[in-house]
Amino acid sequence: MTIAPERTGLTIRPVAGHIGADVSGVDLTDPLDPGTVEGLTAALHRHKVLFFRGQELDHAAQIRFGRVFGELTYAHPHDDAPPEGNPEIFTIDPERYKQRYGDDYATRRRKYSYVAGWHTDVTAAVNPPAVSVLRADVVPEVGGDTTWTNLAAAYAGLSEPVRRFVDGLRAEHRYGGGEAPKGGSSYARRVNDNLLVSIHPVVRVHPATGERALFVNPGFTSHIVDVEPRESRAILDLLYAEITRPEYTVRFRWERGSVAVWDNRATAHLAPADLDHLDVRRTLHRVTVIGDRPVGPDGFESQIVAGRPFTADHAVVVD
Repeated sequence: MTIAPERTGLTIRPVAGHIGADVSGVDLTDPLDPGTVEGLTAALHRHKVLFFRGQELDHAAQIRFGRVFGELTYAHPHDDAPPEGNPEIFTIDPERYKQRYGDDYATRRRKYSYVAGWHTDVTAAVNPPAVSVLRADVVPEVGGDTTWTNLAAAYAGLSEPVRRFVDGLRAEHRYGGGEAPKGGSSYARRVNDNLLVSIHPVVRVHPATGERALFVNPGFTSHIVDVEPRESRAILDLLYAEITRPEYTVRFRWERGSVAVWDNRATAHLAPADLDHLDVRRTLHRVTVIGDRPVGPDGFESQIVAGRPFTADHAVVVD
């Protein structure tokens, strides 16, 4: 598939049956003209995640590129201390966490956090990010791949009676999913002192495309509201099995200079867990675009239980 080559020079090549496309013909360090932005946005809505290779972005260029999709959030609601002068940048680097919080930080964080597996970014907030932009700075020779899944395809793959059933459900999302961090660590105190809890529709209507997508994920969803706990577990187990079906996914091998852009309203992704036992470094930097409140097929709009919307000024105090 090629989008308006005479206007934009973009080449969009799908890489899997339901999700993902490689993009070439654009230098993300350059200012992007309206036609190129329109082409990228259309491709993002269609393919859900876009992959770019060989992009020499620094923090400033990544921030500038991220802004073509909308206003950016602060780095992260809980993991503070972004690079000086770049409050939008969230750095993903296990070594950084070890230096600040101890050698066992990664293990503790995985136990109570979305990094334990599949998640959609920051769905504990009432307005999860609309778009995420992640760039690779340091990558190991092997491992550390990221996998995305198409939540709209997962919804469409359900039988009609099941779709009708889940259309009217709501679920609670909180940081840590079903288990909040416990103990006296600085990480646990920061999360528990700055709670983010929201009620979202289980099925979200995409504000730009009108597509319906499952909007639950193991990293943040704690339970289905207004049903018995055993019923909630059964429903979520069914939906998690659907959203992680291999045919709805795409796996990306990072290289230095790789950039991934995904529609956070219609995808979930799997954080890699294959490097903890290896003496390797993996450093990536992310920016996220401020999102709107999800709306369900019945018109239900997401509600705040604790915390506040995730915006550009969402810094927290770090001890």
